[in-house]
Amino acid sequence: MSMATSIAVDTGLEVIDLHEDASFAARRLHVRDVAMQVEGMGRLARAFVESPETILQELVNAAVELCGADSAGISIEREEKSDTDYYEWVATAGQYENFLHATLPRSPSACGMCLERGRPQLFRVTQRFFDLMGIEAPVVTDGILLPWEVGETRGTIWIMAHGREEAFDGDDLRMMQVLANFAAMGVRQQSQQRLLMEQTKVAAAAAMANELAHRINNPLQGITNIVYLAAAGAVGGDAKALAEELGEPIQRLSALAAKLLALPTAANRQK
Repeated sequence: MSMATSIAVDTGLEVIDLHEDASFAARRLHVRDVAMQVEGMGRLARAFVESPETILQELVNAAVELCGADSAGISIEREEKSDTDYYEWVATAGQYENFLHATLPRSPSACGMCLERGRPQLFRVTQRFFDLMGIEAPVVTDGILLPWEVGETRGTIWIMAHGREEAFDGDDLRMMQVLANFAAMGVRQQSQQRLLMEQTKVAAAAAMANELAHRINNPLQGITNIVYLAAAGAVGGDAKALAEELGEPIQRLSALAAKLLALPTAANRQK
């Protein structure tokens, strides 16, 4: 058996390197609608400009439409990952649309094999795999899985068929390679947007903290003056009278301090 082919009967996964699979190269399954492809690419381009937060979902919608897939999705290695929750499906469409944000283990994993090899893979998933995962889902009778990578972040984009044994061909592979590049750009753009938003929030919090610091200075100065006068004997020795003098500026100081202390929490809630 070729090293580029992994057939794991115990796990229900079959993952084959497409560059090594002559039978896939021989497939001729579709007549492509060029106008539909151009329209689909146009929608993706508009999404990048007009609503970049939707680009990953637009990508999987396009994959279903342009490749005639039953399901499509994008997986990503989680930032806070464990062996049991290693990959997350951040966009899904078709029959698998309800699996959005589902997590998968590090192994067994078709995504892991794809990323390890760094090349497009043909994959199939039998009922055995879903039994091991404890979930109910349509089996995968034919699928294409492609890797993408942005900096230290990486994942896969995939299309599936749930009944057809030969659903995709070389034209689908080429289309998915384009979409994989779009996925990488989409993840990069979303990451940059999050960074800009966080920087904006930090700048706003710093400005508010600076303003509060100046406002705190007024009651603090008042308290300092009263204490100084009391020490100099300029204020009567009545403790009650002194407490009344200090009460109002202390309350103001306490309220402003509470606002200042709450700034990091408020910023975190907005993330």
